[in-house]
Amino acid sequence: MNNHFLPQLSRALAAVGLGLLSTVAASQAQTPAATGAPYKVLKTVQHPGTGGVDYVTADSEGRRLYVPRGGQVLVFDLDTLAAAGTIADAKGGHGVAIDSKNHHGFSSSNPVLMWDTTTLATLKTIPVSGNPDGIYFEPETERIYIFSHRSPGATVLNSKDGSLVGTIELDGAPEQAISDGHGHLFVDMEDKDNVTVIDVKTLKVTGKYDLSSKAKTPAGLALDAKNKVLFALCREPAMAVMLSATDGKILGALPIGKGTDGGGFNPNTMEAFSSQRDGTLTIIKETSPTTFEVAQTVTTKPGAKTSTLDTKNNTIVLIATEAGPRPPAAEGTAAATAPGAPRRRGNNGPAVLDLIVVGR
Repeated sequence: MNNHFLPQLSRALAAVGLGLLSTVAASQAQTPAATGAPYKVLKTVQHPGTGGVDYVTADSEGRRLYVPRGGQVLVFDLDTLAAAGTIADAKGGHGVAIDSKNHHGFSSSNPVLMWDTTTLATLKTIPVSGNPDGIYFEPETERIYIFSHRSPGATVLNSKDGSLVGTIELDGAPEQAISDGHGHLFVDMEDKDNVTVIDVKTLKVTGKYDLSSKAKTPAGLALDAKNKVLFALCREPAMAVMLSATDGKILGALPIGKGTDGGGFNPNTMEAFSSQRDGTLTIIKETSPTTFEVAQTVTTKPGAKTSTLDTKNNTIVLIATEAGPRPPAAEGTAAATAPGAPRRRGNNGPAVLDLIVVGR
């Protein structure tokens, strides 16, 4: 090759490279997350069925969504929200925890069900004491925590084989839990108005962070692990209380919707969220480790009080049930002819399950 041509070729290639970088940068700048576009309901899919619902869990790696309902765990495709299977005999199940590394799922039923997340085949049933409610997979120790409002407050299982590791007395009603990945598990205690700290290696309570000066009845909990900030989502009054995960110092408080029962934190957007029974989703922006603001309140659906984060798509999935059709009445009766006769409602009767996706 002619040596005089090399500088010209280098300049040309550099120009092309800069052009490609500019194109990529411009494309990224137009993404909803980059532009700060408002959150909205992107999709709602309805599935018929019976029974009440409590928690919803997204397996972002396995691309599945789990909803315990009517004595079984319903499984959906996380991308399409189409039905993908069921796991039977989850009696009284409230929630699900997933160990993606070992491909194991667990339900907070009694007995606890353990299944293969690839095949959905039941691997084991595990009798436990208390009344299972909340459930959480702690990744550092690869253990499942099953929470109960009765003694014992927490039952801990090995997520590899389902064996019992131990139990913890929590002296109260635990709701949501979150791990910092560095030896600490935080649990909000609904009836004690505090966040209890557990050492995940010793299974001992090492601290209790009081919230009562700002709000009571915490029912949801989120964590910014990088900046060590907890978001306790409380009902009385409807308030998010931000506090230091290191020492419990309260950093601030902001109003949220009524009837919170869950939430989370997205480190990709530096936002916490709280889902509420009144049909709202509150988005809280962390502008610094000590500065927070309510960025948006999204209208969802009444009863959509629990939620989960799809970390791949930066979307929030909520669930609610709507009334099923009114049962037929005998022809000519008052029930059949009354104008505006109510549709049938109730947690145990026929009701449509709403899967609601919120994002930008």
